[in-house]
Amino acid sequence: MPMTKHAAIRAQQRAIPPLVDRWLDEFGEIAHEGNGKVRVFFSQRSKRLMKRALGPRPVALMNHYLTAYRVDGEDGVTITTAWQTCHIRRK
Repeated sequence: MPMTKHAAIRAQQRAIPPLVDRWLDEFGEIAHEGNGKVRVFFSQRSKRLMKRALGPRPVALMNHYLTAYRVDGEDGVTITTAWQTCHIRRK
């Protein structure tokens, strides 16, 4: 997924590795935020899918990184990445 310069800087500052971005592409849930923006995050369902695909051990070792999320724009470009600090409300 292409990133803006801002998103690349934020991912580096927040220590979110590229592997997490790939996992978000493959397993992440999507929540529409309005204004054409989409939040991609790890839900319980996506964590179960990851355990089936990758095995429980790698997922357990990377559990800390499963609180990361990303915001994508209308054109599919990543705007920013961050750590989830509260529950994501879905409409």
